[in-house]
Amino acid sequence: MGKTEGERKTELESVKRYLEKKGKASTVVNEFPPKFLEPLVLDGQRLRLMEPGRIVFSMKIPPRLLNSGNYLHVGAITTLVDLVGAAAIPAAGFPVDTGVSVEINVTCFDAAYVNEEIEIDTRVLRVGKTVAVVSVEFRKKKTGQVFAQGRHTKYLPITSKM
Repeated sequence: MGKTEGERKTELESVKRYLEKKGKASTVVNEFPPKFLEPLVLDGQRLRLMEPGRIVFSMKIPPRLLNSGNYLHVGAITTLVDLVGAAAIPAAGFPVDTGVSVEINVTCFDAAYVNEEIEIDTRVLRVGKTVAVVSVEFRKKKTGQVFAQGRHTKYLPITSKM
């Protein structure tokens, strides 16, 4: 049986109150320094392998990157796909200014937990005139099990021929 209009309105008001409360939770958000996200997510990574078109990092998952279920937050995974994906393009011999992200997708197969050692294997799949595509695979170092995969497509700035 469907909900009445009054019940739907009450639910919408409840969602609105929740979102407004989250938006007012702290003024500290406006005080974060520019580019605070990179060190927050990348701190603790160790470069394990760098070859043309491929970079492999390892890291222990820090508590700051956990979600409310106490495993690696998909937002942190997505940010890692963005950052390490962008780093792989110049490692493949292309300009450091890799432009802007066009698409990032992430698929999670399992959870990874605090202090668990993981590997992040980044590979450039293709670089064209205006677009680059990178694949990022997240593995549990102990078992080699893939727990997440990402794909990152970036628009490449067109370089002048003058």
